Amino acid sequence: MDLNDEVRASHKRTFLKLFEQSELDTELKKEFESMINNNRRRVIMDLADFYNDREDSDLARRLHQNPSEYMQPLVDALTDMIRTHNPKYLKEGEQVLVGFTGPFVSRRVTPRELLSRFIGSMVCIEGIVTKCSLVRPKVVKSVHFCPTTEKFKAREYRDITSNVGLPTGSVYPTWDDNGNLLVTEFGLCTYKDHQTLSMQEVPENLVPGQLPRTVDIDSCKPGDRVAVVAVYKALPSKSQGSMNGVFSQQMRQITQKVLKDIKNISVRDDTFDLLANSLAPSIYGHLWIKKAVVLLMLGGIEKNLKNGTHLRGDINMMMVGDPSVAKSQLLRAIMNIAPLAISTTGRGSSGVGLTAAVTSDQETGERRIEAGAMVLADRGVVCIDEFDKMNDQDRVAIHEVMEQQTVTIAKAGIHASLNARCSVVAAANPIYGSYDRLLTPTNNIGLPDSLLSRFDLLFIVLDQMDPGVDRQISEHVLRMHRYRSQIDGGGSTLDDNSRYEEQNDKEEMPVYVKYNWMLHGRNSSRCKKDALTIQFLKTYIHYAKNRIHPELTDEASDNIATAYAELRRTGGGTLPITARTLETIIRLSTAHAKLKLRRQVLKSDVEAVLQVLHFAIYHQELTEMEEREQEREKELEKKRSADHDAFGSEAMETDDTPAAEVSISPVLQAFSAVLGRHRSSQHVEQISVAADVESVVNNGAPVPYSKVEIEKLLEMMQDKGQLWIHSDTNVVYFM
Repeated sequence: MDLNDEVRASHKRTFLKLFEQSELDTELKKEFESMINNNRRRVIMDLADFYNDREDSDLARRLHQNPSEYMQPLVDALTDMIRTHNPKYLKEGEQVLVGFTGPFVSRRVTPRELLSRFIGSMVCIEGIVTKCSLVRPKVVKSVHFCPTTEKFKAREYRDITSNVGLPTGSVYPTWDDNGNLLVTEFGLCTYKDHQTLSMQEVPENLVPGQLPRTVDIDSCKPGDRVAVVAVYKALPSKSQGSMNGVFSQQMRQITQKVLKDIKNISVRDDTFDLLANSLAPSIYGHLWIKKAVVLLMLGGIEKNLKNGTHLRGDINMMMVGDPSVAKSQLLRAIMNIAPLAISTTGRGSSGVGLTAAVTSDQETGERRIEAGAMVLADRGVVCIDEFDKMNDQDRVAIHEVMEQQTVTIAKAGIHASLNARCSVVAAANPIYGSYDRLLTPTNNIGLPDSLLSRFDLLFIVLDQMDPGVDRQISEHVLRMHRYRSQIDGGGSTLDDNSRYEEQNDKEEMPVYVKYNWMLHGRNSSRCKKDALTIQFLKTYIHYAKNRIHPELTDEASDNIATAYAELRRTGGGTLPITARTLETIIRLSTAHAKLKLRRQVLKSDVEAVLQVLHFAIYHQELTEMEEREQEREKELEKKRSADHDAFGSEAMETDDTPAAEVSISPVLQAFSAVLGRHRSSQHVEQISVAADVESVVNNGAPVPYSKVEIEKLLEMMQDKGQLWIHSDTNVVYFM
């Protein structure tokens, strides 16, 4: 606080009046003589003298609570007294230093008891010095000479440790106000010694099983047991040079309106699909993998039994597949959603970099433990890209973390166990570059079963050679690029889902993403709500993960046991079916119950997650859906005329269903082809639904379309992003 001269002078007069008392004046003169004889500049004051002041008994309390306001006037008063006592002892501009003894009452603390409420006040800390730096000079006043004007210019410097005024800049002036060159006169500059030391709690006062706390001080040498009286301040980091008082919080504030919206989402029948589709809307397809990611971020229930057994609740997942199937993009989506996520790569990470390392302190040479990525991501998610590029020795280091969720260190005389309770999401390419369908999944992956069994889910992501799917993906990617170019002109790279940027300044949190025809080509109307905002999705996952703790019911337990026995009987697949698979089903079922905000795990939760697990292990859900869709299409073909098949030569788009890629309907093919030829021949971009569409599609058709069929087919084309129907004007716009 920058005090004005009147307040500073008033406090100085208060201290001088106190020091004029006969007893205190005699003690100060003795202290001055001792200081001069020992060639010191520090005066030791007893706080009891301030408590005994009858006229101003509150002076000691104010000195404790607000030292930045009273310390400098106290120094000024003592400096004037010693100049009166011995005018030649202090040089011009020098001031005495002040130390304190006496009763500190509740402000005598240990480093562990040094809380935030003591910031800005005077405290007495007891401990042992463990590390000290060299004594270095710190400039407090610089003098500069101007050869042009032949004048001197002085500038004072203050940092956060100063008790007078606000901190100033640390850059030397090189030019004066008129643009004349300044030369620094280092011999005329004023410096003060500066030393930083670390102290920690004395060993005999430590709580058993806890590490000692440390705090930085500025005096003494290592090994000294000291009681430091100082002003507790928050210093900025050396790397940033500044301090930010705003910190990222994981505990989100949930209002009543947001809580109501969360409960409304949880009671929907399609909650699972809704959250999965909202996870990474820029990635086309991969619905089952997105569902698995949602369950992974929700997690199961961690349990520590009385006999010491630890049951992990975090879910581990791995993706193996061909290049360019959005594996890394899915990892980026997890980084964007998860409250705590750390990203790393297989080639750029070592075993100790993922777990923990024992290093030497540069100044003291002592051994210390440095946490790795998995320890830093405790209670979070670790994303490992290029998992197949890791060395076998480094890959073995994460075995303990993935199952026991601890990192055990026994090196260089250090024995410690660190918590690493995190979920692991890994992405890897097959050993031959692309997935060989003639080989088994284990031979394609090339990882040992001991590691694969630690992954709850393992997805084989293949690059399907399907013209219809390729067309859908290309149009989806092109829509993303066209939308991005409208935001930033195509000149900068946006983060995934950046179009759904959080609006922290708004009081109300938006629930659904605002409709945009460029982004939501699959949407049937503006009112269709099938994508949540990233901000609301984060809040929903945070609430469900931390507030809901479901318990297994008897019915769900029986269903889980039956499903596990069936998986063991079937065998095969991408993962070895072991007892860990049973725990996987429990964790996934618990996560799905959290998703629905239920306090109990029901049979429906088990059935829902078994579909995800079955797809991850056998990759068969896709073919089953295709067979059912083909049977339905055969029935539709019998009802239409054979002449419609002639219009199916042109490749059309296919819609992405939650579980499979549906084959193209001949009826929709013919209908879309007729509208496409009309658009090309007439060079139109819009057409009226009421009369024009009916006349165009029924012109020369062997079997005329009814109005109901036309409306249904137009809605299907709008779902695929081929056109858009204006709800007010009833006009079709081609896309």
